[in-house]
Amino acid sequence: MVLNIAAYHFVAIDDPRALADALHARAEAAGLLGTLLVAPEGLNLFLAGVPAALRGFLDQVRTDPRFATLLVKESFSETLPFARLKAKVKPEIITFRHDGTAPVGRERAPAVSPQALARWLDQGHDDAGKPVVLLDTRNEEEFGHGSFAGALTLPITDFTELPDALAPHREALAEATVVSFCTGGVRCEKAALWMHDTGMTNVLQLEGGILGYFEQVGGRHYDGACFVFDQRVALKPDLSPVASAD
Repeated sequence: MVLNIAAYHFVAIDDPRALADALHARAEAAGLLGTLLVAPEGLNLFLAGVPAALRGFLDQVRTDPRFATLLVKESFSETLPFARLKAKVKPEIITFRHDGTAPVGRERAPAVSPQALARWLDQGHDDAGKPVVLLDTRNEEEFGHGSFAGALTLPITDFTELPDALAPHREALAEATVVSFCTGGVRCEKAALWMHDTGMTNVLQLEGGILGYFEQVGGRHYDGACFVFDQRVALKPDLSPVASAD
């Protein structure tokens, strides 16, 4: 059985190239495949391998105080969903092109846990009685595989297009509690900070994204599968690949 992990962590990194090279060497020694993405604002990991080797790699990463609280989403597959191991250095761990939207040197955007969100959706409102609107920050290809029931989806092909696509909806969302969500949390975190900075203070991010919700809640209030960035293509709410059950 192959362990697959997705993880991100926002923290200031002075020398992204040196860290990327060091992580690549460790991952290669552990026989891992996937992508290591490092930027001045943090780290984004999509890796797969033998469970003991991958967990040992993560234990090593967490010995660095910058990554001691690194949170990881796990799933399993029969085969390795990556063809090779890559380490990339980029300006952002997910390209958005809006300054200050990473929680580095500032507070995170407020978040809601998967369990609390499921409870709100069960009861039809948040704990203050306000309607809840789920905002999908992913692109059309991704939400084509599935999304939360009734979620607001935007006609975008790239995350950088989200601000313009959201503009016509901002006024209608003013009286609701808006919960931004994405695959693993990084895009909805950036989007939530940007929305707060531009006057939408009624926005929360879904802690851990869809994969975190699947881990803790399952598929309640979710229709379909969650697109992932590897050869599995999409995961069901039980975190198994869609194709494996067919």
